[in-house]
Amino acid sequence: METLNVGFTLMIIGMSTVFVFLIIMIFAMNLSAKVISIINKYFPEDISETKKTSKIQKNTNNDAEIALAIACAIGANKRNIN
Repeated sequence: METLNVGFTLMIIGMSTVFVFLIIMIFAMNLSAKVISIINKYFPEDISETKKTSKIQKNTNNDAEIALAIACAIGANKRNIN
């Protein structure tokens, strides 16, 4: 019975430690978010605009590349079988 009590005590101490750590971490994250928003008002980041270019896709014929890939796959398969 004493071992069970010690186990529960250790469990409560461990879970309480984790809980307190998570609470402190949440407050630290909220504080850092507020500090960063204040800093961002005085030192804003430069936003670079990207040019939108329309890329026209060419209808290229990939038959030779596809045939080469198939031939390589067949050759590799034949080497693995033998």
